[in-house]
Amino acid sequence: MEARKLPLGIENFEEIRTQGFYYVDKTLLIRDLLNGWGKVNLFTRPRRFGKTLNMSMLKSFFEIGGDRSLFDGLAIAEEKALCDAYMGKYPVVFVSLKGVDGLGFADACDMLSEAIYAEAIRHQSLMNSDRLTDYEKKPLQLLLEKKSELSDIKGSLQLFSRLLYKHYGKKAILLIDEYDVPLDKAYNNGYYEEMIDLIRSMFGAALKTNDSLYFAVLTGCLRISKESIFTGLNNLKVHSITDAQFDEFFGFTQQEVETLLNAYSLQSHAGEVKEWYDGYRFGKQDVYCPWDVINYCYDLQGDRKKKPRAYWLNASGNDIVRRLIDKADDGTSQMEIERLIDGRSIYKTLNEGLTHNEIDADINNVWSLLFMTGYLTMKGDPEDDVYELVIPNREVRKIYTEKVLAWFRDKARTETNRLTDLYRAFEEGDAHKVKEFLDFQLLYTVSFHDAHESFYHGFLLALLNTCGDWFVTSNREAGKGRNDISVERKDRKRGFVVEVKDVKKVSELDKYCNEAIRQIEEKDYAAPLRRYRIKDIWIYGIAFCDKECRVVAKHLD
Repeated sequence: MEARKLPLGIENFEEIRTQGFYYVDKTLLIRDLLNGWGKVNLFTRPRRFGKTLNMSMLKSFFEIGGDRSLFDGLAIAEEKALCDAYMGKYPVVFVSLKGVDGLGFADACDMLSEAIYAEAIRHQSLMNSDRLTDYEKKPLQLLLEKKSELSDIKGSLQLFSRLLYKHYGKKAILLIDEYDVPLDKAYNNGYYEEMIDLIRSMFGAALKTNDSLYFAVLTGCLRISKESIFTGLNNLKVHSITDAQFDEFFGFTQQEVETLLNAYSLQSHAGEVKEWYDGYRFGKQDVYCPWDVINYCYDLQGDRKKKPRAYWLNASGNDIVRRLIDKADDGTSQMEIERLIDGRSIYKTLNEGLTHNEIDADINNVWSLLFMTGYLTMKGDPEDDVYELVIPNREVRKIYTEKVLAWFRDKARTETNRLTDLYRAFEEGDAHKVKEFLDFQLLYTVSFHDAHESFYHGFLLALLNTCGDWFVTSNREAGKGRNDISVERKDRKRGFVVEVKDVKKVSELDKYCNEAIRQIEEKDYAAPLRRYRIKDIWIYGIAFCDKECRVVAKHLD
């Protein structure tokens, strides 16, 4: 018997079942979803792990007028009582937000309107219903004519379910695929607050105050916190990658991969498939990435010597990993990445319920993001909410070795360039640029708990000591006392002296900067520089208060 076609990039259940494509049977998700009843169910999984195909399968099973033969021979067909009670018995609203993107809010709204329009077209037969009044049909007509306002889009999901309920006498099932994509795109492009208000309004109307809703299923990559878009939704059941329930329904299990390889006589490639594409752990289940397995099997059909490739990474983009590098504020993150590349573990406390604003507020949230999006996975069970994290497989390790370390090197070069600007500013008496650099460092690298004069002294000393063109001394006897920091160029063309002050009130920063300048002059802290016949000398008074500073510079004639 000839093997079925591989469903490369096909996410439509009906197409797979009617056009002779290979299907890995996940239909028992229906049984478990109904038995473990939840009014609103959210499944969070990384991209390319079968979320959209499962949603399409749910639509085909529940929707009135669906083709029952699509499920012939599948596991759910053995659940005869369940099929009799639910198959083809409910109106379904199915909206994918996967394509809702845009550089601005207006563009994103246009794309969201298109997604809603596509669903309106699917239900345009409601315009002929004798169970609906003309008044009830009017908002649907506006959607079909693309004359709707933003307020109509906010209420569209509730509208569909209400009209379907009245027409069929059955409450509607609502399926929302990739619900978090518009929020992620909005955050990256600067219109997050506008988009979150829109999505919150849509979901609030459809999921909280909707008497026409039977149940809902949402999928996404991230579990966006209830406080951001699910406010007041008390019937939400979240099934994340750490939960054992439903853990086998997203991704391919070991048995499913073995069956697929046998179907295409590719058993000899089992080892490399496992090395490259296995390693993810959802709940208690170890799984492969379906996108990778199918793509590699497809390539092997044309060339049995084909080497594995990074299919998932090339299809999903790497902005999330770049976020980690941009957020890293010291060498710790790079050491942890190198540890992961070496095949070892790191241990992190994770936060699965984030808002986008929180992700960049703390580097630990970025680790949580990497875990939820598939760039890291867990080993075993967490202890006291601390997870043992590893790189899943060779494919994901490839991005860390080829991209991440290179990005760290780029960041180091950028930091070196910024330090060069700092050196130049100190030599030229540019107090504004010195303050600008220090402000940035204070904001991202210094804790409020560090705030005392000896810390600030050491903080400055560490920055200045990195310049290879300078001799830097600290607490050296000079004039009538000891200066904090003294710097001279090795060619002895320039030098400067720094006096550091720790201030308790921001309002006193300027006062103490000027006091530091007076102290340098009165105690002649620049005397050693003059002894070396350095004529171009600057003196600096730098005052710190928590994460703020002031800088005053004066040239000595």
